[in-house]
Amino acid sequence: MAQKEYAQKLASKSSDFSQWYVEVVVRAGLADYTDIKGCMVIRPYGYTLWENMRDALDKRIKATGHENAYFPLFVPESLLKLEAEHVQGFAPECAWVTRAGNDKLEEPLAIRPTSEAIIGSIYAKWIQSYRDLPVLINQWANVVRWEKRTRLFLRTSEFLWQEGHTCHRTFDEAQEETLRMLGVYREFIETELAIPVIVGQKSESEKFAGAQLTYTVEALMADGLALQAGTSHNLGQHFAKVFDIKFLDEDNVEKHVWQTSWGVSTRLVGAIIMVHGDDAGLTLPPRVAPVQAIVIPVITTEHKAAVLEKAEALRAALVEAGVRAKVDRDESKSPGWKFNEWDLRGVPVRLEIGPKDIAKGQVCLVRRDLPDRAKKKMFVGEDEMLPTIRRLLEEIQSAMFERAREFRDRNTHAVSSYEQFREIIETRRGFVVGAWAGTAEDEAKIKEETKATLRCIPLAQPETVGNCFFTGKSAQHIAYFARAY
Repeated sequence: MAQKEYAQKLASKSSDFSQWYVEVVVRAGLADYTDIKGCMVIRPYGYTLWENMRDALDKRIKATGHENAYFPLFVPESLLKLEAEHVQGFAPECAWVTRAGNDKLEEPLAIRPTSEAIIGSIYAKWIQSYRDLPVLINQWANVVRWEKRTRLFLRTSEFLWQEGHTCHRTFDEAQEETLRMLGVYREFIETELAIPVIVGQKSESEKFAGAQLTYTVEALMADGLALQAGTSHNLGQHFAKVFDIKFLDEDNVEKHVWQTSWGVSTRLVGAIIMVHGDDAGLTLPPRVAPVQAIVIPVITTEHKAAVLEKAEALRAALVEAGVRAKVDRDESKSPGWKFNEWDLRGVPVRLEIGPKDIAKGQVCLVRRDLPDRAKKKMFVGEDEMLPTIRRLLEEIQSAMFERAREFRDRNTHAVSSYEQFREIIETRRGFVVGAWAGTAEDEAKIKEETKATLRCIPLAQPETVGNCFFTGKSAQHIAYFARAY
């Protein structure tokens, strides 16, 4: 029954992207639904993918001098309400605990939608002197935002993330930190996930509640919608004043600290699926793939033992060489079924081994990232297997990034008028780029009329900008717009 079910084709990525996405997540074993509305279970295959991503980013975070810590899940209502703008920004999504057993709590506790309030109150106790600065702390945790409309990985009521929270002596030091971590995100997402991003600043309308400045890395999904892949905020002294985080400086004057916060979440798993997947399922970047090479024994009754023994020997050699490899020993499934199944799960390299290959001292290799018409089998001698697979993994990682970048560039459209803007948003989607001198009211009108939002004002700006496509006024910068998740 299972074999018949998994033999069914996925929904078409090009004609039913939303259904295709859900089917890939569930059938590839990344996640599943639960009886709790808006919540998902991350299955072992999906969690291993997240662990690989987490470990790669955690290494980068620690290399910049940050340490990991853990803060409480619960935030007292009185603490959250100290910062009005912050509360207003998260109030619709807050989940509350009002009882403990049979007793009503004296004060409701919010389940953290983010941790500025609880961490700010702790930092106020820890920081007394300029000698205590900077404070460079990161947290890996879960958060809860009670979303009305949910989608696996992209928007769920509970999700996993990392959130950095730092304190500094000056605005300039905080700004340097904000941009440093933005750069870490860009490098991580492009290098490990093979997803190109646009790096820029959010508008006043789109910035984080309570922040002075918000920066973002924006990616383009294969359906032409944008995804905010990570954000970094210069919080200024806003939260420091609310939670009274002060230090005695070298000049013997008491001052409030300057703060930052920054984070990415499990929605990046969704980004990998949407950017790289195809009609056969997942296509995983080798750097983060749970399994980098799957060994498929092509078994005959006469040579079963020899083929399985050789398959295990090949797996062991790969693992010893640092390649994440696995043998599919399931004898109830045909080799062809297994080829399709591991294509669905996005394993970068397939290694086939049968009696004829053993006799010739060779293995058969197939790349997952190439479309079917280009999937040519590659036969190499056993002594060439390891260097060939290492090279293939590097080539696949690079090729996936280049394909994603080419797609983004093909679907980035420059406009000089609002008429052009609307035509592209309605018919072609993608990023729409133009000179921008609009107001918050102008942004709101564009969003109301087209459902497109200002994704960012890129840090990299052209030498000449021209007149705003919306207002016709002289503009100082260009901006990226798109419909978004």
